[in-house]
Amino acid sequence: MNARAAAVAELERRIGHDFKDRDLLERALTHSSVGDGAKTVRHNERLEFLGDRVLNLCAAERLMALDPDAREGELSRLLASLVNYHACARAAHRAGLPEAMRFSASATKIGARKSEAVLGDACEALIAALYIDGGLECARAFFLTFWGEEFARLHEPRLKDPKTQLQEWAQGRGLPLPAYEVVGREGPDHAPSFTVEVAVEGFAPERAQGRSRQDAEKAAARVMLTKREGLDPSAEKDTKL
Repeated sequence: MNARAAAVAELERRIGHDFKDRDLLERALTHSSVGDGAKTVRHNERLEFLGDRVLNLCAAERLMALDPDAREGELSRLLASLVNYHACARAAHRAGLPEAMRFSASATKIGARKSEAVLGDACEALIAALYIDGGLECARAFFLTFWGEEFARLHEPRLKDPKTQLQEWAQGRGLPLPAYEVVGREGPDHAPSFTVEVAVEGFAPERAQGRSRQDAEKAAARVMLTKREGLDPSAEKDTKL
């Protein structure tokens, strides 16, 4: 048994499900870089679409069960803490997903196997595959197992998002909300790099890069905050979470 086959076997052991449809599992574990987009290679992007919906359902029903009296706004805030690519990437690591995935040599070389965005997408694809192969209960079991740590720290104080801090900073000075614009995109589809510019009325705009638009926006907000106030965004904690 080669290293990847052993990793796939370990993945199935951890999740407690042996796939009846082996092709479905292989598709969930195949990154779009394999085959450089050739139509003959079935990768996991379509499964991500379904997996995201199944994940949201599992998270929403669990939150409602844990707190039957919680208001919609509170549930939505907690859901956002559970369903994002950072949380999905952490779950992917817990399940042993990175080692079981298929990448092209070039994607592996540039670190795609360690990318949170890539692993988050793959985790959603795996959830979809579990849903198709074993039903909702199977997908739910995966979620409850590998999101346990996320629920354990759901109400811990967390660092404020730099975009939230910049918004509060601007509002505190009576300024309009910050405006973000993608001004550049480079790299292949499986490993893009975005450049985003953030503008606040009355101040020079700032730019920053990230592996996703969201990451680039956060980085630009962090630059703006640091230059305007000498504020380190990682120093403030949001005690409301």
